[in-house]
Amino acid sequence: MVADGRWGNCRFCGVAVPPQSATCPICGADGPIRAGAATTVSRSVRRRVRALHFGRVLVVVVGALLLTYTLLTTVLAGPPNVPDPLTTSGTMRIPAGNYTVLSGEIDGEDYILGNFTVMNPPGLLLELTVYNSSEYVAFLNGGDPAHQYAIAPAPSGRIIFSPLYTDDYFFVFSTPYPAGTSLVVTAYVATSYNTNVVFD
Repeated sequence: MVADGRWGNCRFCGVAVPPQSATCPICGADGPIRAGAATTVSRSVRRRVRALHFGRVLVVVVGALLLTYTLLTTVLAGPPNVPDPLTTSGTMRIPAGNYTVLSGEIDGEDYILGNFTVMNPPGLLLELTVYNSSEYVAFLNGGDPAHQYAIAPAPSGRIIFSPLYTDDYFFVFSTPYPAGTSLVVTAYVATSYNTNVVFD
């Protein structure tokens, strides 16, 4: 049969075959079904070609639906909500002569609000010193670091810290008691990260 300019179908894999092609460009099978000649082939071949066409359409439709679902759920969920390490609350136990640290990055425009209260033994003292990243290294090495913020030893205190520039900051909670006293101070500490950035 002479090709009439319309594309046919491969009788084996069902893909479209150009009008002048004698073999399938995909699987190489001979004798493609020419356009308009579908009734001349066996019923089983016609069923196979129809099933292959339906399967391909189904894969495309399901893929498009899955992609749409994924995109919509991502857009509706918004950005991931990762809690800031400087937004926290809980109790901490600090042995005499030791310290506990809260740390995280703070943007220069932002600030930390919070408070601490010694719970046990009542009336004991706790102090807070805040270092930037370089001064904290000096603190760890036993040097004489300059602090960015401090609260003198007290049974409770209000934390209001706003840095001048963006950096990692370390909130060092310590007791003024020497290690030999074997005191352990239990304190409740709450802090929250607040931003000064206003979104229109």
